[in-house]
Amino acid sequence: MGHITLKQVRKAFGDVEVIPPLDLEINDGEFVVFVGPSGCGKSTLLRLIAGLEDVTEGQIDIDGQDATWIPPSKRGLAMVFQSYALYPHMTVRKNIAFPLRMAGVDEAEQNRRIEEAARVLNLTDYLDRRPGQLSGGQRQRVAIGRAIVREPAAFLFDEPLSNLDAALRVGMRLEISEMHERLDTTMIYVTHDQVEAMTMADKIVVLQAGVIEQFGSPLELYRTPRNLFVAGFIGSPKMNLIHGEEAAKHGAATIGIRPEHISTSTEGGPWHGKVGVSEHLGSDTFFYVDCDAFDTPITVREGGEIDVHYGDEVFLQPNMDHLHKFGADGLRIA
Repeated sequence: MGHITLKQVRKAFGDVEVIPPLDLEINDGEFVVFVGPSGCGKSTLLRLIAGLEDVTEGQIDIDGQDATWIPPSKRGLAMVFQSYALYPHMTVRKNIAFPLRMAGVDEAEQNRRIEEAARVLNLTDYLDRRPGQLSGGQRQRVAIGRAIVREPAAFLFDEPLSNLDAALRVGMRLEISEMHERLDTTMIYVTHDQVEAMTMADKIVVLQAGVIEQFGSPLELYRTPRNLFVAGFIGSPKMNLIHGEEAAKHGAATIGIRPEHISTSTEGGPWHGKVGVSEHLGSDTFFYVDCDAFDTPITVREGGEIDVHYGDEVFLQPNMDHLHKFGADGLRIA
């Protein structure tokens, strides 16, 4: 259960086309993340799959059945939104049970599903509390529990962690990933945060203006970005992209090198410059070098604490085994 196929699915609002015709296949049990900048169409695409938006053209199949015009409640999918949307006067138990009561599930089966969801989400000790007595992360787990008890073919998450602080987001990322492993159910997850995408996904869909720029595993996108957009979007800090004469030396319109694939020296190297701002994180040091030959600073990432200061002169040596080449059309050169 949970095999979802999009065939030439298109969405337009009046004369404005937000998703040109696209094809996408999500296999049963996969954790697929839709990622891209604001306005790229990722939430709209999720809502099309959920049935919360009507397709303009094309077909959506769920487990081999044409679900294009099946109402959302009949698609066997469960959606978790950015907003928790919990009933404040109800206990956690009653909030989780709500969709089951609406579906007429008997009380014994309700209790079984609630207890199982609470166990998976570490909510057993909170079932008799109300939402106002919970932290933000706990409330989000209740919202996920309400989806779990429906035993859907797939879970759809629409930026569920964006309301949480940084520490809670990291914890919830791990909890959702562990939940996926335990439930072995298809999950589609929308985020603008490419770190979430890289750490959680089996496969990533990178979207720009409604177009799928690349679909593949996190490491596939990281190691072999299909075009300049993916190269610049995936990775933190992002890839250095260099144009002009230096790129032409390598038979490309643009060359790319990731910050961790550049070594520094005070003795010599092909690129010379002065250190600008540096960021000391303990585990890593990021610093930005204004090179003589380039219009934009080069970002360098070194492991551990590196003794670099504003104004230091350094030489940079890119690892040529990790050089990415792109043509004038922005596509990767093999």
